[in-house]
Amino acid sequence: MSRLLLPTLFTISRKQVLAHNLYGRRHKSATSGSASGAKTFCSLEDLSAKKCVPCNAKDLRPMTEQSAQELLQKVAGWDMANDSGTLKLHRSWVVKSFTKGLDFFKRVADVAESEGHHPDLHLVGWNNVKIDIWTHAIGGLTENDFILAAKINELQVEDLLRKKKVAK
Repeated sequence: MSRLLLPTLFTISRKQVLAHNLYGRRHKSATSGSASGAKTFCSLEDLSAKKCVPCNAKDLRPMTEQSAQELLQKVAGWDMANDSGTLKLHRSWVVKSFTKGLDFFKRVADVAESEGHHPDLHLVGWNNVKIDIWTHAIGGLTENDFILAAKINELQVEDLLRKKKVAK
């Protein structure tokens, strides 16, 4: 049996991988990833295919607003809010009924549990569902927040949502 030999396209060490941030810019330190020099765990991969990483508060710092704005483009429908100096992701939906809102939360809770990253869930009035996501342990946004938002976006919730009225 013959072997197929492929040329080596490139090699990169673990240290080199760690030295690159979200957009491929090289930092002085191999542990850099934000302006503060702390890890933010960002990459260009599809966010919904990634897994949230455990937060180690001593190694993790909130990402900059600029980095967050760039990742925000990958999670359609989400907004970023500055709540007393803490950046958070926010999104809201209108559901058909109170119980559909609870069903919506159950679907979100299943994803949150599997990721080990938990958003703030709000049922306002009887049919307004609101979600806020940020990394509580560090008081700001990390890539985990965007991963969770992307996974929430992939949930099949159309059966729970109120249909928009079509203008005649």
